[in-house]
Amino acid sequence: MSLPDPTVADLPSVMRTRGWADYGLIDSGHGRKLERYGRFTVVRPEPQCLWAPALPAAAWDAADAVFDPTDEDDAGRWKLKGEATPLANGEAWPLSWGDVRFNSRFTSFRHLAFFPEQAANWAWLDTAVRGAGDQPKVLNLFGYTGVASLVMAAAGAAVTHVDASKRAVAWARENAALSGLAEQPIRWIAEDARKYVQREVRRGSKYEGIILDPPKYGRGPDGEVWKLFENLPELAGLCAELLSENARFLVLNAYAERISGAALSGLLADTLKGRGGSIEWGELALVQEDGAREIGMSFYARWQSDGGKS
Repeated sequence: MSLPDPTVADLPSVMRTRGWADYGLIDSGHGRKLERYGRFTVVRPEPQCLWAPALPAAAWDAADAVFDPTDEDDAGRWKLKGEATPLANGEAWPLSWGDVRFNSRFTSFRHLAFFPEQAANWAWLDTAVRGAGDQPKVLNLFGYTGVASLVMAAAGAAVTHVDASKRAVAWARENAALSGLAEQPIRWIAEDARKYVQREVRRGSKYEGIILDPPKYGRGPDGEVWKLFENLPELAGLCAELLSENARFLVLNAYAERISGAALSGLLADTLKGRGGSIEWGELALVQEDGAREIGMSFYARWQSDGGKS
């Protein structure tokens, strides 16, 4: 029996990440944010912070690490002091979210080897996987250092984690060992996401859930070029072919400045015609610890089957 097209939410929603034991947005303003990553406080550029900081300059000056950008593509260098100084060459320190542990690092691209605003997604995925039956198969494309993969594995999923960067996959495996999940059913694939999905479609593989978190631009291990606006529609269509009859969700996230949650929801609605279910869309935001400000960080759309609402 054919199903109706997905129902798309009329209004956007905001998935808010608030601080937890190992992370917090302490203050923000004048194009920067002051954050807490475990025992270190960090200052990073954030152009969206158009307001004035709430805390005095002394609180910002006391930060252990400040990122100094060298271009508009997130590259730059860290200025470290105190206990953070020995970590200048990418050495890691452990953090946790729930039962999952992972390493943080001062990378050369402004972030610290994970994206804290994704914690709202992690909580949603944990619930979705636990409601999806016995060991659902889940595909995580552009999985980076694997926190989402580990959250789903801890919730009972059999996970296939794909990222073009061998170093990122190595870090993800390191995080799995740190979390005590190295023996869980997780497949680690260092490959171009499009190539992998094309091969999975030919094989007739099926998944109960898929996460798609692509960059706006990237390169695969063999020089493959990824451009979000050119390549995302094809990849989303291929992912739709991989959804099983009992599929529960497809989550799409994007950080590109020219994208929107509305655009992502439109893509999913077109891609998933005849699948039924519903599509929510909006943005992910970080909430300051005092609750005074929140910063929109990325856009999302997610499809759930009628039996997969959480």
